[in-house]
Amino acid sequence: MAGTVVSWAKDLNEVPYGPLGIIAMNGCEQIGEMINNWLLKWHDLESDADREFYTVPAGNRDSFLIKAYCPRFGTGEGKGIIKESVRGLDVFIISDVTNYSVSYTMYNQTVPMSPDDHYQDLKRVIAAIGGKAKRVNVIMPFLYESRQHRRTSRESLDCALALQELQAMGVENIITFDAHDPRVVNAVPQLGFENVMPTYQMLKALCHSIKDLNINKESMLVVSPDEGAMQRNIFYASVLALDLGMFYKRRDYTTIVSGRNPIISHEYIGSDVEGKDIIVSDDILSSGDSLLDLARELKKRKARRIICMVTFAFFTNGLSEFDEAYEQGIIHKVIATNLNYTNPDLQFAKWFAQADVSKFVAYLIATLNHDRSLSALLNPYNRVKGLLNRYAEEQAKCGLRLV
Repeated sequence: MAGTVVSWAKDLNEVPYGPLGIIAMNGCEQIGEMINNWLLKWHDLESDADREFYTVPAGNRDSFLIKAYCPRFGTGEGKGIIKESVRGLDVFIISDVTNYSVSYTMYNQTVPMSPDDHYQDLKRVIAAIGGKAKRVNVIMPFLYESRQHRRTSRESLDCALALQELQAMGVENIITFDAHDPRVVNAVPQLGFENVMPTYQMLKALCHSIKDLNINKESMLVVSPDEGAMQRNIFYASVLALDLGMFYKRRDYTTIVSGRNPIISHEYIGSDVEGKDIIVSDDILSSGDSLLDLARELKKRKARRIICMVTFAFFTNGLSEFDEAYEQGIIHKVIATNLNYTNPDLQFAKWFAQADVSKFVAYLIATLNHDRSLSALLNPYNRVKGLLNRYAEEQAKCGLRLV
């Protein structure tokens, strides 16, 4: 196998940083397996197009996945155990800190894992590696404590502290998706930090799930749910060549409810929405109350279909309100990625579509494993344009395209 690696490395003009190993933390087994399958496909070189992402697992292993787990004692204390050697490997650890479906037993009670538990297990696995790996990289799609990213009074700076802690433990690269505030990287200026936007994957899911979109200024509009989400919505408006509107959230700053200031009203600024399909994009759907309020406001202004695209869909209050809103015609579609654990009942929801990001993550891993630039992957503009052209061609074939 060594001779094969060298031969292909010469063709690529690059040698991998090290044999690749992937640790899928508890709750990430499914997406870890999907990523592993893509890497194995490229390893088998099923087509010449795969050569750029050719890489190899360690030794004579037939998988990139490395077995690791974090058992618990009866008191809830835990430890990290790695079942295979990671010496000399370029290790990527995948952690979903929001996966509430994972539980453990403490004092004979079943306890769901919190983000704090997942983060602590991540540190345990890094500690178990014990500096033996050639490099340690962390893929944390939803950045731990990313919503506690700034200090407005006597508050903790949890996200910044966590990043500094991971850096101190020897982590060299952190890959996250659609960070709530990417400026948190200022806490670790010498750490490799990639904030990736799954824009192409979201638009691909949109085109696959809704076949009769008329993507033009007369028929569609992009609306930002608040000023904080403007940047991502500006990109959608630009790449789709659509106009942009915005809602401004008036909040009651004298009161805190569930950790935030309650919204008094939504004020809209922008073009007329009447008769148009509306795309609303945000990073997080937590309870979804704010998004549903926004959709109702748009419906009052006679918008046609409301399409919500979020990177992380948590539905902390369940799905019933969205089921009801769909039946009432308030929302038409919610699109979210599979980067975090989602409610299993979503597979039965007519209003939900999932964007698969596993192949994209495999691209990122293979590229970093060869220490190549991520610029082409981080800028999806050309891929989005190609997607829109294919979408228009499919509509023309089916007679769905309106001129």
